[in-house]
Amino acid sequence: MTSGPRSLDRAATWSKRTDGWGVVVHGGAGDIDGDRGPLHAAGCRSAAIAASRAVESGATAVEAAAIAIEALEDNPLYNAGTGAALDERGELSLDASIMCGATLDAGGVCNLPPFAHPIAIAKAMLLEGRRVLLAGEGAAEWAERHGFARVDAASMTTDVARARLEAVRRGLVEPNWAGGTVGCVVRDREGRLAAATSTGGVVGKPRGRVGDSPIIGAGTYADDAAGAVSNTGDGEAFLRFVAAKTAIEHMRSGASCVEGISMVLESMGRTLDGYGGTIAIDALGFVGWARTTMNMSWAAFGEGWNEPQSGF
Repeated sequence: MTSGPRSLDRAATWSKRTDGWGVVVHGGAGDIDGDRGPLHAAGCRSAAIAASRAVESGATAVEAAAIAIEALEDNPLYNAGTGAALDERGELSLDASIMCGATLDAGGVCNLPPFAHPIAIAKAMLLEGRRVLLAGEGAAEWAERHGFARVDAASMTTDVARARLEAVRRGLVEPNWAGGTVGCVVRDREGRLAAATSTGGVVGKPRGRVGDSPIIGAGTYADDAAGAVSNTGDGEAFLRFVAAKTAIEHMRSGASCVEGISMVLESMGRTLDGYGGTIAIDALGFVGWARTTMNMSWAAFGEGWNEPQSGF
């Protein structure tokens, strides 16, 4: 067994049942720098509360998941939207996806140039119901035709992102860091499920690189008959394992949500030395998360609870 963020001895899980609707949010798996953990958890908590309020007001699972992700994309702590990781050329290249468990409709964008809310574009694609994934300038042109405006890259690029890229170039830090990919899973008042994920990808990534986040079945999946999941961490490993769909099939076969995602993370770690974290909700209203990294910021709220749960 190796040491560092990929060690299975860092594995941890958490689960709780709701009385109906539920929301879980993650803010990225990895080793959170210094004393920033509470800040990352607080951002997840705010996003979970916003999504929960929407669900309580009658929003669908898809609508609520998008609300949570947009809040995280606006928060420069995370590697999504504003503050996202920069690629090898120092540019933003954004990925996002969202899936409806009731219809299996989905939408995703990858290698998207700067737009404030990539998840909103993915949601619009889902609602159109024709294409599942668009890339690069093609995705940008589709977004503009559907009322979304490009954003000046400088307004979405933070000093932290620039510093992280420079540190990666100099070999001082790993290209992944906690406060990365963001995700949300939701069960609404009608029992419908949704999952959504958004990221800037790996710091210093090659131009054109795409990880698991925008890929339905790898980073994101939802099926009302089984569950919904969103992944964060080693994108190439999640892709090779078709990790999101594999976890859902474990749930379909009778595993609880936390058992399903834990089995995938353990297998991925032992087979590929892959690491990461996953949030999940199942058709019975159980919510949970599992990780094989030191940290993963998260928050959850459910019907019948007195207050949200959160941590890192």
